[in-house]
Amino acid sequence: MSLANNKKIYFASDQHFGAPTAELSFPREQKFVAWLDEVKQDAEAIFLLGDLFDFWFEYKTVVPKGFVRILGKLAAIRDSGIPIYFFVGNHDLWMEDYFQKELNIQVYRDNQEFTFGDKTFLIGHGDGKGPGDKGYKRMKKLFTNPVAKWFFRWLHPDLGVGLAQYLSVKNKLISGAEDVVFLGEENEWLIQYSKRKLETKHYNYLVFGHRHLPMVFPLGNNSDYVNLGDWITYFTYGVFDGDTFKIKKFE
Repeated sequence: MSLANNKKIYFASDQHFGAPTAELSFPREQKFVAWLDEVKQDAEAIFLLGDLFDFWFEYKTVVPKGFVRILGKLAAIRDSGIPIYFFVGNHDLWMEDYFQKELNIQVYRDNQEFTFGDKTFLIGHGDGKGPGDKGYKRMKKLFTNPVAKWFFRWLHPDLGVGLAQYLSVKNKLISGAEDVVFLGEENEWLIQYSKRKLETKHYNYLVFGHRHLPMVFPLGNNSDYVNLGDWITYFTYGVFDGDTFKIKKFE
């Protein structure tokens, strides 16, 4: 993908809309819609790296209530011709085809490679990557098990969605929430994961969410690990102008 003059690529992750309650989440949703309105002015493409909602489950004819302003804004941006790419996060595990069919947004379930100009990117949500996160990895196997999904689908949405939202907010393991302090290079699983990926192929930027801690961490040899932060504490996003990648805060 080449960037037109003065166009930029935008990245955001981990909004967790709906948490801890719909009422408390609403101001954050409004802020995110304002950000979308701002970046659409010069966006070549927009990447959303997962956990847009704190819980999302698609029944065959039902999706979770709410988020109308966000979904409508994404649809309008996509209808204007700007590509939007969505990466499934640990809170979006049960996403099916709603985004593709209703919003015309491409959905990915694992890392993807992109080239913008002369820069190469590896992009993903980041959950379950690296040497740690073992508790979540076990839980992800359960959550993505077809039998477990089948049983959950048979719960009435009022019960199933309500239960899942409660667990998502209350259970630290399920939500993926972590103490957002830098743990040191050796203990940051996504840094270690990025280093391993670079052993077999070079990327200029390895861009992830999930960690909730915004950073651009140099890995050497013209490669950077990037984490986008979140829209709970930091309200940060990534922007690539064709030459450099920066983390910015939306005020």
